[in-house]
Amino acid sequence: MKDLKKEFGPTTWSIKNRTAVFVMTAIITLAGILSYLALPKTKFPDIVIPTIYVTTVNAGTSPKDMETLITKPLEKQIKGISGVKKLTSNSLQDFSNVIVEFNTDVNVSEAKQKVKDAVDKARTDLPQTLTREPNVQEVNFSDIPVLYVNISGDMEINRLKQYADEIKDRCESLKEITRVDIVGALEREIQINVDKNKMESANLSLGDIQRAIAFENSTISGGSIKMDEVRRNIAVKGEFTSVEMLDNIVLRSQSGAIIYLKDVAEIKDSYKEKESYARLEHENVITLNIIKRAGENLIETSDKVRGIVNDLEKTRFPSSLKVTLTGDQSSQTRTTIKDLINTIIIGFILVTFILLFFMGTTNALFVAMSVPLSCAIAFILLPTIG
Repeated sequence: MKDLKKEFGPTTWSIKNRTAVFVMTAIITLAGILSYLALPKTKFPDIVIPTIYVTTVNAGTSPKDMETLITKPLEKQIKGISGVKKLTSNSLQDFSNVIVEFNTDVNVSEAKQKVKDAVDKARTDLPQTLTREPNVQEVNFSDIPVLYVNISGDMEINRLKQYADEIKDRCESLKEITRVDIVGALEREIQINVDKNKMESANLSLGDIQRAIAFENSTISGGSIKMDEVRRNIAVKGEFTSVEMLDNIVLRSQSGAIIYLKDVAEIKDSYKEKESYARLEHENVITLNIIKRAGENLIETSDKVRGIVNDLEKTRFPSSLKVTLTGDQSSQTRTTIKDLINTIIIGFILVTFILLFFMGTTNALFVAMSVPLSCAIAFILLPTIG
């Protein structure tokens, strides 16, 4: 009777075609490494929650009136939207907040647009003199800053703001960054403080002053002119570049007298009232909140921001300026990735060392190669399954 050999087909094929197996192993390893380098590395996955907030501000309105005049008309229109799972609201002094929670199968962009359409329909039922129009916004975890750049130094806050703007412009040019928010800086404001008595004595009104400023602070097209066989556009630029230009605006009162704006008002080059404050080690600083774009590599984002800061410190910033980076979310991600790589290396070494006593050096190495090879296959499959 003929003996039947029991064998495993793939194993037999691999033994007979070992050169092809070596080439396939090298290709899988190389593809795994390239896939690992291309994979976006971030601290948390991009979480999408189909929840929309509608906030409305109307100064001087009691909670009861906010509910009657604003919250209920908004709820009436919003509750008719398809896919709404839960609708809750809060009416406080001067403030109304409506929270719209949709089913998980609803697209967030579509849900936000539906809420905006409902708010537009309800606008006719709302007070015409709202302090702030209803604001529709979604819950977006990608708006959480991934890094804070703190700028401090023994200098005026407006000069610090100039350095902060330089970092902001450089960072926002990166494709990995959505935007950069500045906290703790002063925003320039030109104040025109009108003297009521002088204005009334000159037979002027606030509307006259407002129209005069708006008319002077404009750029007007002057048509075109033909020069050297080329037709060029002409524009008369009248935008204000200094406070002195505001001082010398000519106002004509109803009686026909001509006076300057400085005669009835005091013009100040000042700053808006601060609405945000930043502190670092009990000192005033200007903080830049770096917000990463969803799906981008967190580690690369952090490295590029640090590169921009280092370059500016060497080439543009004075030595008295101190730039401190805090709240870097990439630190924990770097640690996690290092732990993963160390685990792969340690696994390879331990498998090789243990099998070395039972299978010999060659066989032990081949078996141990399955550890990094399986990780390489995982890196290749990760992008395909999202």
